Amino acid sequence: MATLKIKQIKSRIRCPKDQKRTLDALGLRKLNRVVEHDDTPSIRGMLEKVKHLVIVE
Repeated sequence: MATLKIKQIKSRIRCPKDQKRTLDALGLRKLNRVVEHDDTPSIRGMLEKVKHLVIVE
């Protein structure tokens, strides 16, 4: 299965609580951190919710 490298590029300050929880679920807690996840529909849905805060490499 393909993997996605996800990097947080913007701060979570002033984001709604549900977006902060989504970042936590993805494993992103600090700026410029990169995590890898399998390319599944649930991960794609989370990325859609916080697409303005992250970049997919």
